[in-house]
Amino acid sequence: MTSSSRRSLARFVASSPVRSRTFRTTSPALVAVNDPVPDLDLVEDSPGNKVNLSKELAQGQGLIIGVPAAFSPSCSANHLPGYINHPKLKDAGRVFVVSVNDPFVMKAWSSTLDPAGQSGIRFLGDPSAAFNSALDLLFDSAAIFGNNRSKRYALLTQDGKITKLAIEPDNTGVDVSKADNLL
Repeated sequence: MTSSSRRSLARFVASSPVRSRTFRTTSPALVAVNDPVPDLDLVEDSPGNKVNLSKELAQGQGLIIGVPAAFSPSCSANHLPGYINHPKLKDAGRVFVVSVNDPFVMKAWSSTLDPAGQSGIRFLGDPSAAFNSALDLLFDSAAIFGNNRSKRYALLTQDGKITKLAIEPDNTGVDVSKADNLL
């Protein structure tokens, strides 16, 4: 390499934007017991109907059920029906299902799973994934769903703080977060 080539290469490297490594030396900061419920808006039934779980769950008991996708087989056939039909559901306080979906999909799914709305479960959309991101409960599911989605989880809350977590280790299974383990 000539000295002129080396100078050109040095100028190119010096003018290139700084690149950082993406290697992590620490574990992700997953949600933990005693963490507050994120103070972010979700949507219910339509984009204009904002719901803030931090405010909704500020007093009393609550349950947040996170699912990868509305209408998916495991969510529709196993996970949510286990909660809807559980005899102790009413003891959980205010119950919410959250998915990285739009409010229209969540409304349609709710009317499919709980047509009369007798369970009292509210179905909320997290269209930008901000809520699940704040909990650090997203996973790369582009190959299946086309974008990042929520891990499957269930969180018990008391007075705005998370008191118990059940996060599926494989992101989508229905073992750790099933109703019988939380209610």
